[in-house]
Amino acid sequence: MKFRFALAALATTAMGLAIAQTPAPTPASAAPATPAVEIPPPPKPTATAWVLMDHITGQVLAGENYTQRVEPASITKVMTSYVLAAEQKNGKIKPDDQVMMSERAWREGGAGTDGSYSGFAVNKTAPLIDMEKGMAVQSGNDAAIALAEHAAGSQEAFASLMNNYAAQIGMKGSHFVNAHGLSAPEHYSTAYDLALLGRAFIRDYPEQYAYNKIKEFTVGAITQPNRNLLLWRDASVDGIKTGHHSAAGYCLMSSAKRGDQRLIAVVMGSTSEKQRADDSLALLNWGFRFYETHRLYEPGKAIATQRVWKGKAKEVQLGVAQPMLVSVPRGRYDDLKPTMDVPKTLVAPIAAGQAIGTVKVTLDGKVVAESPLVAITAIEEAGFFKRLWDAFWMWWESE
Repeated sequence: MKFRFALAALATTAMGLAIAQTPAPTPASAAPATPAVEIPPPPKPTATAWVLMDHITGQVLAGENYTQRVEPASITKVMTSYVLAAEQKNGKIKPDDQVMMSERAWREGGAGTDGSYSGFAVNKTAPLIDMEKGMAVQSGNDAAIALAEHAAGSQEAFASLMNNYAAQIGMKGSHFVNAHGLSAPEHYSTAYDLALLGRAFIRDYPEQYAYNKIKEFTVGAITQPNRNLLLWRDASVDGIKTGHHSAAGYCLMSSAKRGDQRLIAVVMGSTSEKQRADDSLALLNWGFRFYETHRLYEPGKAIATQRVWKGKAKEVQLGVAQPMLVSVPRGRYDDLKPTMDVPKTLVAPIAAGQAIGTVKVTLDGKVVAESPLVAITAIEEAGFFKRLWDAFWMWWESE
């Protein structure tokens, strides 16, 4: 296929490359050629704003009004979950922490309110991990507030953490003022930002993300089901979160994984619980039907071999540290074009895993996949006379 031939010539066409030896950049598992198909328009949700995003690349496959400011409702709790997961990774809080269900959390988010609740007893504690599940599965506003207070001292302080992490993720159109998502001035997001959040949550904290596929959760004598209807309709769906209040309408951030391919759909301002589920599944099915994911490179396998100066070995093998995958319209695999960008001169010592350059794959001139190139093996520095000899030839070739 054309793509395999392009890959075979990858090292010799690399930008800034002095000498490349014995390139070996054949894809890790080349899929059989798929005939190109004409992609029809996506199904259009009955919603204010929506987007379908490829998880691997972050590419928007379809969408409408997805940068428009909307109220995120309880999808806000995905941001809360992300912050809690990050704070656990940083050692600030722990899964077995005892979290107090404060009177404020109970009054603002408990059973006496109009919103969803988990049912943890007021002025009593429960393990942090249980409250996380109560928030993720039951969409408990009470659990969200209690967790925010535990992690940051107050919900207001926790909202600052939410905004800090949102900025790191790249959510430029979002601002949070609470942990639960009930309507409030200056509490907003966009469908695109929420898809970015879902992508980051799946990638960065898969253990906490997995709470969102739990179908029901029990607190005391109360068992409540997950409100994401897609968990019962399609086995490939494993999240993420529903949302609803009068100002936001019915919202759903969903994700499904089929083989190596994962998609994220966000539907905001739908007309009913059933409609948001129907529209989300239609979008996911459309994306899986007309786009495909290919695994190009595996970690530890050489993409190219590059000349090294002043080293005990003359060459270093370059590869990727993580599996490199790409999602493209079906039938366009052979149109992918790879390039490699490495420094003109490599000088030992080089550590195993050291970043050396970048491999990029483009389609129609647009980068669809990019990964750092790293040294597969270490190259130790040579002795004095070898270094002196190489220094002479480096000078000679630079003239």
